[in-house]
Amino acid sequence: MELSKRLTAVAALVTAGSFIADIGTDHGYVPIYLMKHGRIRGAVAADVNQGPLERARMNIVQEGLEGSIKLRLSDGLKNIGEEETDVMVAAGMGGGLIARILEEGGETAEALKECILQPQSEVWKVREYLAGHGWAVTAEDMVEEDHKFYPMIKAVRGLPEYYEEYEYIYGKKLLEMKHPVLKKFLLRERGIQEDIRHRLMSSGKSSAAELRLLQLEDEMNQTKRALECYGIMCDEKGRAEHDMQRDNGND
Repeated sequence: MELSKRLTAVAALVTAGSFIADIGTDHGYVPIYLMKHGRIRGAVAADVNQGPLERARMNIVQEGLEGSIKLRLSDGLKNIGEEETDVMVAAGMGGGLIARILEEGGETAEALKECILQPQSEVWKVREYLAGHGWAVTAEDMVEEDHKFYPMIKAVRGLPEYYEEYEYIYGKKLLEMKHPVLKKFLLRERGIQEDIRHRLMSSGKSSAAELRLLQLEDEMNQTKRALECYGIMCDEKGRAEHDMQRDNGND
């Protein structure tokens, strides 16, 4: 069974020999892949809806893994015992939901040794939650697939590092390693932000437009600081260095 690029990157972050709880498992692809490659000792494939669990069950049976992967109807970690897992995997859901699952996970969440998280939105909420609840981010990755960008986080119990706002938004580890996919994402974000600013400034001086411009100024400053980690500077108009070079006829 082949995983998507996104799920392959998620699976690669799981520590070998773990027992995982795959929250929001959908088709059960991640635990099936990890079991078939001998990476984990067992898994609970959990979902809040019965439909995805049935799809996962069919795939698990087809792969002959009924004895290794349990199925569980569960809202997050609520119906999973602390003795059943030491790693939580949550991929493809919003950052606010991931934070809520950890917050409401009770003793099972407290017993976790590792989290592998791939938020679809509000990634900063996940990083802020981890930093405030005894988790240290030890690795991050980011992939582009079908013109979408997917960041992922590995966290273990420990003291978090100090974060500035732009590092919560874009990922301290990704910035430290100058991850090429994040660089592409940042340049795209900067272009989108500049386009929004141009349209707002052309739309008149309504109170809503002025408020959005103030918010956008902060967003652009965070993106500017992230781009500076790559040695890319932005001018007073907000254009990144590579755009200015292109305007001058250089590549």
